[in-house]
Parts: sequence; structure tokens; C-alpha cells
Amino acid sequence: MTETTPGWLSTDELESARARMPILYVEAVPVRVDDSGEVTSIGLLLRIGPDGTVSRTLVSGRVLHHERVRDALLRHLEKDLGPVALPRIPTSLQPFTVAEYFPTAGITPYHDPRQHAVSLAYVVPVTGDCRPRQDALDLVWFSPQEAASPAVQSEMPGGHGVLLKQALAHVGLGY
Repeated sequence: MTETTPGWLSTDELESARARMPILYVEAVPVRVDDSGEVTSIGLLLRIGPDGTVSRTLVSGRVLHHERVRDALLRHLEKDLGPVALPRIPTSLQPFTVAEYFPTAGITPYHDPRQHAVSLAYVVPVTGDCRPRQDALDLVWFSPQEAASPAVQSEMPGGHGVLLKQALAHVGLGY
């Protein structure tokens, strides 16, 4: 019998589900804004991948069974940025984009070799003290220009660089 109360699947069940159907994710681009609401910096996580490579990434994670999208965003922001990041979840849950990750590279700009995933992406202002937890090594704040630079973009695998550029365009900072 599958345990559905906490919403987690065992490792084998998750692999089986990933092989059979798209998995729903949320992704958040943490930002700092000034008093006029303009984005002044973007927070990128520094992570070590399963293959040992170091990369920059966004806050990201699965939406659990019977979990609201709003709750999933809050859970992943707290998990990755710490309990006092004080994120301001958008009042409208309309994402700035829907990213479709495929296990086959080249179908979309987004690639995840483990699965077919559909991700709802949000820009989320944070006002508190951010201290990465779990599998993130660090959180680095970049200016919008730095975040859009080829150097930073090259450190973002799987299409996260494309997603970041879309987020910048969404908030009026197309670079």
C-alpha cells in the first residue's frame, strides 16, 4: 500500500512514476527589491550535482500529492533559503512561465535526464536573512546584469539560465 499522507514516494516509486508520467514542480527566482519594487539582486544557489559538478541553480522542487502550489513554493523556499528568508509569495499564482523539462535534450531549452517534468516558475521577493540549507552550498546575490552575463549563465545547467533570463524579462530587465 502506498503511503499518501505525507505525499512522499519511496525511491523506487518515484523512479517508476518519473518513467511513466510528467512530474509537477515549482521553481522560484529569489530576488531583492528596492522601495519602488524594482529588482536589485537575484539569489542563485550553489550546488554540487550527483556527478560532482558545481553549478548555480534556482529554488526548485516537486509539488507533493494533495499540496497546494502556494504551499509547495513556501516549503521549497524555506528548505533552500532557510526559515527566516521571509518570501513574499505572489498574490496571483499565475507563473511567469511554464518550463517543460524532457529527458531527451533539444526538445525545449530545458533538460532533465531523469524525467519529463512540468515546472511552474515564479519570481519571489525575499526580505529576510537567507541561509541555504539542505544540499545547497551557498547562496550568492548577483546584480541583474551579472546574473544575465555569459559567465553566470554558463554555470546554470539544464536550462536554468534560460529560465533566469525569462524571469529578468518578466520583471522588465531584459538583458
